[in-house]
Amino acid sequence: MSAALIFGLLFALMLTGMPISISLGLTVLTFLFTMTEVPIESVGLKLFSGLDNFGIMAIPFFILAGTFLTRGGVARRMIAFTTSLVGHLPGGLGLAGVAACAMFAAISGSSVATVVAIGSIMMPAMVDHGYPKRFGVGVISTSGALGILVPPSIILVLYGVSTNTSIGALFMAGIVPGILLALMLAGVTFFVAQRNGYPKMPRATIAQQFKAFRESIWGLLLIVIVLGGIYGGIFTPTEAAAVAATYAFFITVFVYKELKLSEVPKVLLQSASMSSMLLYIITNAVLFSFLMTHEQIPQEMAAWIIDKNFSVWMFLLVVNVILLLAGNVMDPSSILLIMAPILYPLATKLGVNPVHLGILMIVNTEVGLCHPPVGLNLYIASSIAKMGISEITISVLPWLCAMLVFLGLITYVPEISLWLPRMLGMVGP
Repeated sequence: MSAALIFGLLFALMLTGMPISISLGLTVLTFLFTMTEVPIESVGLKLFSGLDNFGIMAIPFFILAGTFLTRGGVARRMIAFTTSLVGHLPGGLGLAGVAACAMFAAISGSSVATVVAIGSIMMPAMVDHGYPKRFGVGVISTSGALGILVPPSIILVLYGVSTNTSIGALFMAGIVPGILLALMLAGVTFFVAQRNGYPKMPRATIAQQFKAFRESIWGLLLIVIVLGGIYGGIFTPTEAAAVAATYAFFITVFVYKELKLSEVPKVLLQSASMSSMLLYIITNAVLFSFLMTHEQIPQEMAAWIIDKNFSVWMFLLVVNVILLLAGNVMDPSSILLIMAPILYPLATKLGVNPVHLGILMIVNTEVGLCHPPVGLNLYIASSIAKMGISEITISVLPWLCAMLVFLGLITYVPEISLWLPRMLGMVGP
């Protein structure tokens, strides 16, 4: 009954058009004031203790790094490098777009930043070279979702903070699935381009490829610095985020010189605005998690599932259905912050590895980014390509189908996610 009242009130507030963060906060306060005897002082205490987490500090730093890189010409150089490698293949610019999205995702940690940075350059270039606008939108909208799977991912940090799971292990677990999804999206791109006879680019010479690589090397080094530093024990994920922000500032202002010092305050303000918005959602999600725990809802759900003899296979199927439905009405960060504290104890009771659950949840939210009504990637692509949402929705269908197949693989073949962190000793046998 408590769960029905809590979620009923939450969805009722969301249906009014109220922001999810405020809906969460009002749900918690309404329930606490009217249906429990929890001292209101404990709410304030939980707010501060919930945010007093070293891992949360990584979020504003990764956002700042991504903002610097988006504004500093790194994306353009990565596109030039990937185009020099695969541009001569059928649908070469599309393949270059997938590769550029994967690379930029590995330094930005954000799906939105990836679609904006790569899409604003790549989509007009595809149209100029004779590709249909629908093709470019389909490629970039879905490939941009790699931004929340390929480490360092802001959403992976949120999951780690919400469930007290190792962020370093989650980062390592995202590498193999990220590469596999990029290859699957590239395969769809190649197939669609070859079937429709889309144009190819002239083959780049070795000298041109080396020049493009040399110009993009500063951005690519950030991947090595962040992941190498974490795996090598040089710094924690939070410290890696601070290093990434400092490095991104240095290369965009002093190496590439595409961002003037006078423009840095604008970048800081933009990053602060995005960070504060996300941290406000986290704050209210902490309260929501506190309420769920106080009412023992996850524990009751776990007992019910065990009593009904749910198999792991069936549980994971139900999780996917719930998360895919949630993707219709919520953005990835909200889904994760609301659902992770509920699903985590259920999964651990059934023996599902927390790292596997984290990657599974991330892939589900990736799918949500690429379909209406809340698919954020579609709206960003719509503003860049000047296309309607209904037309874009049809455009992404081949790639979206590939993402659903990938979701099935991630769900029922956990070794895809766990092999690398297990080999590195970050996850137990």
